[in-house]
Amino acid sequence: MSEVLAVGERTAAGDPPAGERLRVVYVMGAGHSGSTILGVALGNCAGCFYAGEVDEWLLKGSGRWAGEERTRFWEAVRGELGDVEQGLRGEAVNRLIERSSAIFRLGERRQRGRVLPRYRRATESLFAAIANVAGASYVIDTSHFPLRARQLQRIAGIELHLVFLVRDPQSVVESNVRELSPHEVAERRVRALGTNLGLWLTQLLSIYVFLRQPRARRMFLRYEDLVADPQGVLRQLLDHLGLDAPLPDTSALAVGVPLEGNRLLAAETISIKAPRSERARSSRLTTVLQRPWQLPLALLRPAARARSASGSTSRSGSTSRSGRAG
Repeated sequence: MSEVLAVGERTAAGDPPAGERLRVVYVMGAGHSGSTILGVALGNCAGCFYAGEVDEWLLKGSGRWAGEERTRFWEAVRGELGDVEQGLRGEAVNRLIERSSAIFRLGERRQRGRVLPRYRRATESLFAAIANVAGASYVIDTSHFPLRARQLQRIAGIELHLVFLVRDPQSVVESNVRELSPHEVAERRVRALGTNLGLWLTQLLSIYVFLRQPRARRMFLRYEDLVADPQGVLRQLLDHLGLDAPLPDTSALAVGVPLEGNRLLAAETISIKAPRSERARSSRLTTVLQRPWQLPLALLRPAARARSASGSTSRSGSTSRSGRAG
C-alpha cells in the first residue's frame, strides 16, 4: 500500500467536522533546534500529519527530498490548489513576510501590505489541501520562522497551535559551524557570531509571538526535554492538543512524506535515542551573548517537561536514522 494511502487511512478517523477551522501545529524557533525530529514524532500520532517545512512550497514549489510516495502526495496537493499561488512563488515573498530580517525592511511596508492578503489566502488554501489529501485533523508545519507564525495567527480560517522549541545555544551554534574545518578559525568565528546574532533576533520575535498566542494553544518545549523523555513530552503535547491518541514507538518513527526538513528525512525511519553524556563544544562568546535569554525562556508557560523518577530534567540526547528514502 502506498504511503499516501496509508496516511489517509491512519488519520481518517480524526477528520475535523465540516465547517471546522483548519488545525495547524506550528513549530517555531531557531534553525538546528530539532524541529524535524519533533515534527516526525508528532506525525506518527493518529490524527496528525507531518508536512515538513511548508514555507518551502511558496519559496521553491518543491522540497529537497524526492521519492515516489512523496512526489505523489505533493502532486495531489498541487492538484487541489489551482492558481491561488499565482505571483507568490519565489524568494521575494519569503524575504518580505516570513524571514525575521523582514522587520528591518521598513521601506517595503507598502509592498508587504499589498502582498499579505494574497499570501494569507494562499497559505490557508495550502493547509486545507494538505489536510484533505492526508485525511488529517492536525497538520504539522516546522518552518520555524516566528514571523510566519505571526501571520498564521492572523488567518481566521486556521486554528493555530504553537510550539516554541528551543535548544541549548551551544548546540545550535556548533551545528551551524560543524561543516567548517577546525583549521578555518576565522570563518568559524564569523559564522558563530552570525549565528548568535540570529539567535538573538529569533528569541526576541519568538517570545513576542508566543505571548500573543492564547495560552490554551501554545506550548514551550526544550529539545533536551524531548530527547530525555520523548514519550512523556509527546503525551503532554497531545493532551494539550486535545488528542487522545496512542503514543508512537519513538525507536522506530516513520518519516512519512514531508515536503522539506533536515537530512534526517532521507531515511525511512528515525529513532530518538536515550540521552548521552557528551555535550556540545562550549563557546565563551555564545555563553556571554545568550545568557540574557535564560530567565525569560525559563518563565514561559505552559511548558512541556521531561519527567524522571527523581523529578529532574535531563539536558542531553540524540537521534539516529535507518534506511533510505526512495
